[in-house]
Amino acid sequence: MRALKKLLKWLLLLAALAASAAGALAWWAQQPLALAAPRVEMSVPPGASLKVAAQQAQAAGVRAPAPLLHGFFRAALLWRQWQRPQEPRGVIKPGDYAITQGMTPEQLLGKLLRGERIVQSITFVEGWTFRQMRAALAKAAHLKGDTRAMTPEAIMAALGQPGVAAEGRFFPDTYHYARGSSDLDVLRQALKLMDERLQAAWAARAPGLPLQSADEALILASIVEKETGHADDRAQVAGVFINRLKAGMKLQTDPTVIYGLGEAFDGDLKKRDLLTDTPYNTYTREGLPPTPIAMPGRAALMAAVQPASTQALYFVARGDGSSHFSQTLGEHNRAVHQYQRPGSRNSDGNGKDKGKDAAARPPAAAPASIPANAAP
Repeated sequence: MRALKKLLKWLLLLAALAASAAGALAWWAQQPLALAAPRVEMSVPPGASLKVAAQQAQAAGVRAPAPLLHGFFRAALLWRQWQRPQEPRGVIKPGDYAITQGMTPEQLLGKLLRGERIVQSITFVEGWTFRQMRAALAKAAHLKGDTRAMTPEAIMAALGQPGVAAEGRFFPDTYHYARGSSDLDVLRQALKLMDERLQAAWAARAPGLPLQSADEALILASIVEKETGHADDRAQVAGVFINRLKAGMKLQTDPTVIYGLGEAFDGDLKKRDLLTDTPYNTYTREGLPPTPIAMPGRAALMAAVQPASTQALYFVARGDGSSHFSQTLGEHNRAVHQYQRPGSRNSDGNGKDKGKDAAARPPAAAPASIPANAAP
């Protein structure tokens, strides 16, 4: 009997010690972690155990013993599983994590379980070509270049769009990704967002447009994006192109010619370029080019499907980013003489529009043939 009492005393003592230790651990889990710097970064490799995660945290600058961190991680997950047995067992996610001043062990574990990794960002700009997108992806920090050796066709196939041209299919925006992500993941985000934006725009299209599909709207939007130097002109520019399509007139827009020249374009659009036939030369071919020529933003998409109601068939850059719109060729030629001819107030003396970058928005009067006194 005496031995039984003694055993009970020991058991009670052990229970008290365990409760005390659990209480101390619970208290410690709520206290800010001591760090070697105001912000430290830890990396959790794929498949890492709780023990490895604790060791990585200590190595990164968390001033707490790795066994203590490990013990807390294990105890917290066991307690969570006991409280909510129906939920999946918590698993820490691989990746890079930031630990900042004031963060507690409990908050750190929550971050690891939720996968709240350090994210990077990349921005695709309205009007960029797919080539420019790929250049930006190649320079992006901590992004795996899985597509670097792939052709555009192979990239689209990998994204589940075989046979679809890559140009213009990605929405210009800022995208976030975890360190070590694939550039395909970023492209997949941009592809999905463009599809959503395009379908929404097409559903809101005005009646009577000479566009047969959402893809044609995307092509027109890409031209509007490249031709618009002033946001307020965007719907007017789209209206001019819609009018020309309805009238069976060639679009005669320089950005399509430049796109068709590809890397051969030297920044100076010449008359012979306008006369050289390519699938993208809208001076020699009727209708829309076969694919978009750049990434249009949402405003350009909406302008293409909801163009301004206008009688204009021509426009020319004024030199300040805006355009002058004309209904007749005679009026247009006078505007060209005023804004584009050598010696005009918007010319640099060589007949080049000072208000636009010749490499991106050429100085030729558009949409009108060159020379300006020629009929479309």
